[in-house]
Amino acid sequence: MQEPNSAYQNPAVYEDSTPLSIGNYLVMMLVGAIPVVGLVMMLVWAFSGSANTNRKNYARAVLIMMLVVLVLSIIFGASLLSFFYSIGTASY
Repeated sequence: MQEPNSAYQNPAVYEDSTPLSIGNYLVMMLVGAIPVVGLVMMLVWAFSGSANTNRKNYARAVLIMMLVVLVLSIIFGASLLSFFYSIGTASY
């Protein structure tokens, strides 16, 4: 006897995991270097369902690195700003 919901199972999703060539990586790096377009394309590649698995993982890694650099830049910038402010307000 069949289960009542067996006819409604989700179809298998095709996942493209073919290796990327060096040219593909170079194009992704060049596109990623364009200020706004690079961020948008990394978001598209990282979160699209049909993207190549290797491209998706590369885009996610780039986004994580962007976030780490942003946080470190904010911390470093705030410390520099407070340092220069303390020098400017010091009384001798």
